[in-house]
Amino acid sequence: MDVTAWALVPVVALLIVATMTVLIVGMAMKGTTSRDRATVLRAVADVLRAVHGRRR
Repeated sequence: MDVTAWALVPVVALLIVATMTVLIVGMAMKGTTSRDRATVLRAVADVLRAVHGRRR
């Protein structure tokens, strides 16, 4: 592979993960009431922290 491919693969992978995250959050928020949205967003933030490797 050439240098361009080595640079584009991580960028494309990050773009795919970000798009999937937005779609999943959108689907989760669609079926919730307003009082449950904070819980859903907190759970998504916990998952993202776990994937990224940070803790509170």
